[in-house]
Amino acid sequence: IKMTILSTILATLVALEFFYIMYIETIATTSDATSRIFNIAKNDLKNETINVLLKNQGVYNGLIGLGLLYSIYLSSASVEITRLILIYIILVALYGSVTSNKKIILTQGGLAILALIATFLNF
Repeated sequence: IKMTILSTILATLVALEFFYIMYIETIATTSDATSRIFNIAKNDLKNETINVLLKNQGVYNGLIGLGLLYSIYLSSASVEITRLILIYIILVALYGSVTSNKKIILTQGGLAILALIATFLNF
């Protein structure tokens, strides 16, 4: 099975989204954007424990982005691996929406849901 142009574009956008998440968690850890996105006070973001946790989470999110790009552009089983990673992202977003903030299923999982659906379409 081959990735369609639509599924390739959407899955690539999901990877870029995860690189952005990595950026705000690892590089812009104490920024206004990070404070707003995670609803954490800027002073709290400077706390060493929170800062380290965010940076570790950022590396994890960056690796998800890399895995997606690998599955899309380099893997011989691109559709299957891409689907697995997208399902993983959706399940994590679902967990986050149940345990943290209901919007996470849309903000972190919405594009992944669209990309997953696109992998089953033939146009």
